Amino acid sequence: MADGIDVADRRHRPPAGEPVPGEPIDDARADTRPGDLREDEEQDQTTRPSPDRHGPSEEDEHADGAQDDGAKGGKPGSQQRKRRSPRVWIIVAIVLLILIAGGTWYYFSTINLESTDDAYTDGFAPTIAPQVSGQVDVLAVRDNQFVHAGDVLIHIDDRQYRAARDQAAGNLEAIKGQLQAAQYAVEVGQKSFPAQLAAAQAQLATAQAQLFKAQADDRRQHAVARAATTQQEVDNADAALMQAQAQVKEAQARVEQNEPVPQNIGQTNARVQELDGQAKQAEAQLAKAELDLSWTVVRAPQDGWVTKRGVNAGDYVTPGQAIMTLVTPEVWVTANFKETQLNRIRRGQKVDITVDAYPGLKLTGHIDSVQLGSGARFSAFPAENATGNFVKIVRRVPVKVDIDSGLDPDLPLPLGISVNPTVHLK
Repeated sequence: MADGIDVADRRHRPPAGEPVPGEPIDDARADTRPGDLREDEEQDQTTRPSPDRHGPSEEDEHADGAQDDGAKGGKPGSQQRKRRSPRVWIIVAIVLLILIAGGTWYYFSTINLESTDDAYTDGFAPTIAPQVSGQVDVLAVRDNQFVHAGDVLIHIDDRQYRAARDQAAGNLEAIKGQLQAAQYAVEVGQKSFPAQLAAAQAQLATAQAQLFKAQADDRRQHAVARAATTQQEVDNADAALMQAQAQVKEAQARVEQNEPVPQNIGQTNARVQELDGQAKQAEAQLAKAELDLSWTVVRAPQDGWVTKRGVNAGDYVTPGQAIMTLVTPEVWVTANFKETQLNRIRRGQKVDITVDAYPGLKLTGHIDSVQLGSGARFSAFPAENATGNFVKIVRRVPVKVDIDSGLDPDLPLPLGISVNPTVHLK
């Protein structure tokens, strides 16, 4: 019954931590913190007997013993925390050891690696442009089609270029005929010019002989007595003399005209050279016309994929107009490393490459070369550090990385997509 009364008294007691009216305050309980009071209350609740049971149980005795310990000035919560303190410190030490070991492993595993996320795929992408103007009558490719070197891309209307080619060919034939005639004239002149000079010299000799006879006749007519001749015969002798003198002058002029035989032959040779030059010009015009005609068919300069097509059948194109771009199969990586990362990067070092578009694709390559200039140096508007206030900025330098293995033919690798290269510095 005493236990039952005690249990009833406990049920009518105020909550833990508050003093019981008419009961002296225990210094041990007054010093107990609210958390400890809650723990005491939980222990009291566990020690309460069941209404169906009579007499104290083992749990009641344990609770009474705990209360006795508390009445003696003990702090159960503080004792539990003291018992837990070594365990907490052990856990903290283990965590610190794990962090130190992980940091050490990460440091030594990355000390010989350099990586950057400022990298992308790169390659050759020549722009296709026609060399002649005209209307596109045939479009032989479609977007993203793979073509081989020499395949037809577009065909331009070639009728005007065929006409120009035929006209140039006719002009060349006409000049070639004139050139052949001039060459024959040279061969003839080499023989005719000396012969003409000889004939002129012979005519001069004949004229001089006739002049001599006329002079002799004229002297006789003037030397004889007037009774032995007539005035008519004297006049005839004078006229024959003057005629002979004129014939001599004429013959001398012909001789002078035919004397420059080498010059005459050189003139015919110069005519041959002139026509030969005209023939070469005509040949060049014909070649240009044939080239223009061939340019009406635009062909692929090398293997690649047709991209950025900007032409359709029926469009009018002009020389130099970009109509499409051809992306070649050769692909590499351009990695823009910081200037502070270049200290140990050397040509030939192995590089592991991951592609953002294909997380499962692992590529391997090697350093091909380092550009001799930062990206800012070759930009459209390079920095002018000598003007205004200077703020130091870490520059980036493009590094070319050739891909050695890992490419999957079923996975297209477009130019300009992001990759993450990791360079093995050893």
